Amino acid sequence: MFTAGIITVSDKGSQGKRQDLSGPAIAEMLAVAAIVIKHTIIIPDEKDQIQEAIINFADMEKLDLILTTGGTGVSPRDLTPDATLKVIDKEVPGMAEAMRYQSSKITPNAMISRAVVGIRGRSLIINLPGSPKGAKENLAVILPALKHAIEKIKGDDTECASS
Repeated sequence: MFTAGIITVSDKGSQGKRQDLSGPAIAEMLAVAAIVIKHTIIIPDEKDQIQEAIINFADMEKLDLILTTGGTGVSPRDLTPDATLKVIDKEVPGMAEAMRYQSSKITPNAMISRAVVGIRGRSLIINLPGSPKGAKENLAVILPALKHAIEKIKGDDTECASS
């Protein structure tokens, strides 16, 4: 059993001016994959708050998986990838590349995604788009690799390749 937290990054959502639809959509997909959601929060597009939330979920809560939704584009308030890069130990670029590649088949706007995937301690951190549709599409791309990735991050030393 793996544990997860969802961080919705939205100025309007954190002020109660917009309902968070992405967080619940992500939670539903994770539940189907038998990943237990331990925490969900909605915070504004503030770099320090994003960093604090990721650090708390990784270091204090010891969650296996941390998903952010929102703030991955190129507008001035899109700070999620920048905050994530400040707090991760290493990147997992293949997952972010796979999400962008598959999304670009649906919309050319996927090219401007700055989403980051990385590791902090023993937590996998994934930036997803803020729209429910985009978040679900991106998560669906990497969902088949999540279990293996988390097991490896937690120290599984079995061979990755099959003989």
